[in-house]
Amino acid sequence: MSHNNSPISQNFSEASKPEGALSHLDSHGQAQMVDVSGKSVTVRTAIAVGRVRMQLPTFETIQAGNAPKGDVLGTARLAGIMAAKQTANLIPLCHPLPIQKVEVQIMPDRELPGYHIQAEVKTKSETGVEMEALTAVSIAALTLYDMAKALEKSIQIEAIGLVRKTGGKSGEWRVESGKSGVGSRESGVESSA
Repeated sequence: MSHNNSPISQNFSEASKPEGALSHLDSHGQAQMVDVSGKSVTVRTAIAVGRVRMQLPTFETIQAGNAPKGDVLGTARLAGIMAAKQTANLIPLCHPLPIQKVEVQIMPDRELPGYHIQAEVKTKSETGVEMEALTAVSIAALTLYDMAKALEKSIQIEAIGLVRKTGGKSGEWRVESGKSGVGSRESGVESSA
């Protein structure tokens, strides 16, 4: 079957592509890697967060350093750092980027009970590192689960999302206080990352 006759290709011709259309689709509606060669090289950062919720006895065991697999938090933190560097190998249309910084923090919260995870990624490139920050948080959370699943199978991974990005043409974006998934640029215009 020819792709040229599909409804997708008819809807995504370059002439008819609406402003703000997905840049990962070519004129035939097929997935493509975006050409960023015309973009300016700028310093770009992204911060993503997530949390891992568990039963209090599981949390206390991890905090005491008594998990069967060993250093749960150190292993999860390192996995997050490594994952950020592998994002282009995991997500098909992501660009391989020269990453200058990856910081993963895992903070205990007895009231949750569980852990808050934050990843900050920095590059000097033509495109941003939002996916790298999200990947770091996701893999840190999955590793925490893997390291603690012998203690509890019902551990929940929750609320992974981008909370801030800087650099590039769109400038700074951050999640508005109290809103999930909605952000604003410095100009105050609501947007998504």
